[in-house]
Amino acid sequence: MATKIRLQRHGKKGKPFYYIVVADGRAPRDGRFIERIGSYNPNTNPATIDINFDKTLDWVNNGAQPTDTCRAILSYKGVLYKKHLQGGVQKGALTQEQADTKFAEWLDQKDSKITGKKSNLNAAKDEARKAALIAEAKKKEDRAAAIAAKNTPPAEEVEEAPVDEAAAETEGEAESAE
Repeated sequence: MATKIRLQRHGKKGKPFYYIVVADGRAPRDGRFIERIGSYNPNTNPATIDINFDKTLDWVNNGAQPTDTCRAILSYKGVLYKKHLQGGVQKGALTQEQADTKFAEWLDQKDSKITGKKSNLNAAKDEARKAALIAEAKKKEDRAAAIAAKNTPPAEEVEEAPVDEAAAETEGEAESAE
């Protein structure tokens, strides 16, 4: 029996949610499956992937062929890299300890990339929120100024009384004396 690791679609129209399943290659897409090994939600950013690593690795080692999308998901989670390292151990190119350290380093690097992307997305979201608040405050001030200008009566011109030159001179002398 040819087994495939593939996606089984769930969710509503426009909001897909997938189960990662192992199924017979002849079964329909959303039909019978042998085992459910994980889930994939592309609606979040970054996409949420939950997978049972050990079961998936066993199925891949036993010959289950992933579809193109599942191959990308398994590669992203490190299942295919772990299989590759195990092949090197079986051939004698690596020891088990070397393979484990390489995989641990790869996992650390991958986790740092993911956290970096999440922090960048959060920072961009915060900046967008701040910019929106500033724009909203400016718009509110402009609207208040327009309402105030509309509600104030037009200013009438008032003629200024001529200033006495003598009074101005005495004020100037008083300031210079101090």
